[in-house]
Amino acid sequence: MDHAVVSHEEWIEARKTLLAKERAMTHALDALRAERRQMPWEKIEKPYVFEGPEGRCSLGDLFRGRSQLAIYHFMLTPGSEHICPGCSFVSDHIDAARQHFEHADLAFAAVSRVPLRRIEEVRDRMGWTFPWVSSHGSDFNFDFGVSFTPEEIAAGRAIYNYGTVIQRSQDMFGVSVFVKEDGAIYHSYSTYHRGAELLIGAFNWLDLVPKGRNESTGTMSWVRRHDEY
Repeated sequence: MDHAVVSHEEWIEARKTLLAKERAMTHALDALRAERRQMPWEKIEKPYVFEGPEGRCSLGDLFRGRSQLAIYHFMLTPGSEHICPGCSFVSDHIDAARQHFEHADLAFAAVSRVPLRRIEEVRDRMGWTFPWVSSHGSDFNFDFGVSFTPEEIAAGRAIYNYGTVIQRSQDMFGVSVFVKEDGAIYHSYSTYHRGAELLIGAFNWLDLVPKGRNESTGTMSWVRRHDEY
């Protein structure tokens, strides 16, 4: 690494200069988060049904008595043995975090459109304990912009992240947030692609150090499923 080496006094001055920029960014992020919370809601009218370890369940059931629900759309494609390393990277952070946010009125569930037995195979291998249900046979993944039919892909109508045309993959990843109020369920927010970086605490640690995310050979090129390091 080719970095300047300076006196302590010069280092303090450089740090103060960067600190001013960090504070400005923090205030800008605070404003953005407030704006995100003010996004309009859309009412969920379709009766989505999932399959979980305890049987069939509705979208409302996934709230488990709370008023807010975050869903992670985990990429698992029916008929494929592939387990997305990026989704696995995100998922490694969930169990530790949810013991806290579930006490702040936020429920969590992962959703994939493969049959439940495949989900259970992956969960057992990776050692995760968070709720994870199958949307196999339902419109849920398609309606929330993370799954696409072969026909949509062939016709250039597989639109991901509000504008990106997907050319190959039938399944992508993302996060969707729902709110339950007076018995009704509303969709308040969804984010995809780099928006999911908000969930990856390991990136925040790496962003503090000189080598950063260490992606010299490609984005997330070093990331593996945790049992493959």
